Amino acid sequence: MPRIVMKFGGTSVADLDRIRAVARRVKREVDAGNEVAVVVSAMAGTTNQLVAWCQALSPLHDAREYDTVVATGEQVTTGLLAIALQEIGVEARSWQGWQIPIRTDNAHGKARIAEIDGAALIRRMGAGQVAVVAGFQGIAPTGRITTLGRGGSDTSAVALAAALRADRCDIYTDVDGVYTTDPRIVPKARKLARISYEEMLELASVGAKVLQTRSVELAMNEHVRVRVLSSFLDAPDDGTLGTLVVDEEEIVEKETVSGIAYSRDDAKVTLRRVPDRPGIAAGVFGLLADRAINVDMIVQNIAADGTTDLTFTVGKADLARAQAVLAELAPTIGFAGIDTDTNVAKISVVGVGMRSHAGVAGTMFRALADKAINIEVISTSEIKVSVLIAAEYTELAVRALHTAYGLDAG
Repeated sequence: MPRIVMKFGGTSVADLDRIRAVARRVKREVDAGNEVAVVVSAMAGTTNQLVAWCQALSPLHDAREYDTVVATGEQVTTGLLAIALQEIGVEARSWQGWQIPIRTDNAHGKARIAEIDGAALIRRMGAGQVAVVAGFQGIAPTGRITTLGRGGSDTSAVALAAALRADRCDIYTDVDGVYTTDPRIVPKARKLARISYEEMLELASVGAKVLQTRSVELAMNEHVRVRVLSSFLDAPDDGTLGTLVVDEEEIVEKETVSGIAYSRDDAKVTLRRVPDRPGIAAGVFGLLADRAINVDMIVQNIAADGTTDLTFTVGKADLARAQAVLAELAPTIGFAGIDTDTNVAKISVVGVGMRSHAGVAGTMFRALADKAINIEVISTSEIKVSVLIAAEYTELAVRALHTAYGLDAG
């Protein structure tokens, strides 16, 4: 029998009516002859409330107790969905992370999955029982409950699909697939039938919110076929629903550019008049890395007087910590000052076809120049080109690039 994992996010299980709708959707898969495991998030808004309570009691709370609190949201949803399934004649039981078990490391609040023993679930599913599994949580070597970080239910679902040797992992969300860009900005954006793991990973890392980055990386490493589709579109599954995330080899016609992504979550930092000598960059970025501050785009401008301006981006959430680290370095390095700018946006074009097509970056630069949009920083990878621009031009840039690469529908 085909074995599938179905994952439903918080908006899909936001209230009892939606939980009943999820139960009916699961029953259709069971009636079609599939073995089914379901991974669920907490009901919409629940995790935010639990986190807020922890922070209100203590901004520097014990991460182990934080995990104990915030993991309860998924526990409620698993029980409710199991009850809803039983009510419509589907045999089901709920499973918490520690019951399976989903083993993680000790990094409370942002744990990584080490191992999943799927034997018990496989036996139960083979006997016709639906397994309703709590996403986002696991158990540490110490026996304490852990959580995987925000968006961790996607990772839970993909990891479970790998452990169960599932034929597919269906991620149900509030969009009906992966689009060439945000359709709220570009109404002519097209839904992609298929996208490669690499493209989806790049899009997720540069701002696309459809899938969590770690889940895509895990799917790629474990060769789990993932389908993104809407829990609100109640249509027969004729094989054309959603977007499949698959190996590049499964995509016959590869677009030069598959998608345009944007992010307003970055801040630009410039160190002015930094001495131009070996070891300076290593000292700056080494200390930032030691403090777990991720640096993305980097550019260096060398002046004739033996100094350089060093510009890079960090997440806005990390900006204050980055400034504190750089202030520590100032007496040692001797740069003239620090400039920061949070009014920026990162725009990225992504596509595996870039490997075999020249001129992708040139098209990007021309399209932005035609709209009088200045580029502040540039970074590239094998299948991605990203630029930093003033935030006020975000939507104009996305629309211009979508048209320039021939992605507009109709």
